[in-house]
Amino acid sequence: MKHNIGKTDKTVRVIIALTLATLYFTHAVTGNLGIFLLAFAAVLLITVSINFCPFYTPWGITTNKKKLSH
Repeated sequence: MKHNIGKTDKTVRVIIALTLATLYFTHAVTGNLGIFLLAFAAVLLITVSINFCPFYTPWGITTNKKKLSH
């Protein structure tokens, strides 16, 4: 499993996850939508922790800048 998430992508994912979790725990979003958004936030945090997004794989997308070795 190759890492395909870069630093900027990680930062954006964490900010979105924290925002969604905040909306849920402050009861700004409730019910099924709230549960769905909380689950989505968890998925974002999991992908950040493993540096891999399975949704990028079919299209060959990567935001991870690879270091060139000389």
